[in-house]
Amino acid sequence: MANGMYEIISKKRDGLELGREEIAFVIDGYVKGDIPDYQVAAWLMAIYIRGLNDRELADLTGIMLDSGDRIALDAVPGKKIDKHSTGGVGDKISFIVAPLVAACGVRVPMLSGRGLGHTGGTLDKLEAIPGMNVFLQPEQFRRVLAGTGMVICGQTDNIVPADKKIYALRDATATVSSIPLIASSIMSKKLALGSDGIVLDVKTGSGAFMREEADSIRLCRTMVAIGEKTGRPCLGIISNMDQPLGRAVGNSLEMIESFEALKGRGPADVMEVTYALGWCMLRAAGEDISYTAAETKFTEAIASGRALEVLRRFIAAQGGDPRACDDYSLLPASRHQEEFASPASGHVERIDSFEVGMAAIDTGAGRRRKEDAVAHGAGFIFHANVGDAVKKGQPLLTIHSDRPDALPAVRERLLAAIGIGARTVAKPKMILHLVDRNGVIPWPH
Repeated sequence: MANGMYEIISKKRDGLELGREEIAFVIDGYVKGDIPDYQVAAWLMAIYIRGLNDRELADLTGIMLDSGDRIALDAVPGKKIDKHSTGGVGDKISFIVAPLVAACGVRVPMLSGRGLGHTGGTLDKLEAIPGMNVFLQPEQFRRVLAGTGMVICGQTDNIVPADKKIYALRDATATVSSIPLIASSIMSKKLALGSDGIVLDVKTGSGAFMREEADSIRLCRTMVAIGEKTGRPCLGIISNMDQPLGRAVGNSLEMIESFEALKGRGPADVMEVTYALGWCMLRAAGEDISYTAAETKFTEAIASGRALEVLRRFIAAQGGDPRACDDYSLLPASRHQEEFASPASGHVERIDSFEVGMAAIDTGAGRRRKEDAVAHGAGFIFHANVGDAVKKGQPLLTIHSDRPDALPAVRERLLAAIGIGARTVAKPKMILHLVDRNGVIPWPH
């Protein structure tokens, strides 16, 4: 190839289209250590400003995918449908929808990550369960999936190593929020897993990575198009992250809420998102099923105990103690708990998810840096959500934390995050849009 790194940066800076060989030159050279950080940083900024067309994006995703190993799932019988969320506050849906869909005959393989910033991490939540192993070799991954119907574990160093290296550079160069770079990052990891289809939960609102609804739709459409071009059915929903999802925020607390949901006691907003994603997963698996019929299947799987039994088997298969599904005293807990009272009477008008997520970090539930430790028992239990009527002095939530020095900052953030007003406020709609290969439509259910 005639062009070197200088020419490739200049070309994209000027808004010109890059060839596949040029994109491969950058990715392969960076992974091997032949191209320095500063040149790839300049290239990423050029993409951030100029964007990528559909062909460039497909090439970037494929080249990143080819930078490492894949986990083949052909030997595992049945349809395998992956689910991905762009992350939020209180998002514990994976632990509910995966066993629920598996109980209905569709296998669910998932590669997940840790929390960083205001969003919680799936792996951190799982590690609240004593003994849980969240890193599996490919053969273990296949064995757990085949034996239990679901598997959730972390990305190994050999899965899309290009993404791991480039993401760290994006994080340091203010290029994280580029839609083409986000889409290629997520979808290269999704495609490395040999699933038969992919379902996406793209959040929007104050606690979402993409706060603006239009940006969330664009990201979801971009990822659906990438998935469909590989021949895998890909569907997405745009869901509301303007307030924390459910009532629990924090690792052990969210696992308990997940167990309760699989016992038929899940908060309405959690179950609304769960059923929406579950229906999409059945559709991605090739089932021609109405939303109403899917909801009936799900409620029956919960009522019969089949879904919870799938989760118990999954936990045991990955080294965890399945008794934690029923004996919550086995999970880490904070010794200190205190109520946070409503400063006024009225209705809860807003709960800013971002501020709640940052307050949760102060309790110890999250991390500001990757190397920070997590206090698995820390976090919040909300007693009122948007739309609820409250009285002055009434507990709005319970703070769980063993960091007494941090509690003044926690209270200050919560006071700023929660708005109480005189007017009646409607409960927020949780699912806003459905995105598939035919485009975007308002959520029909």
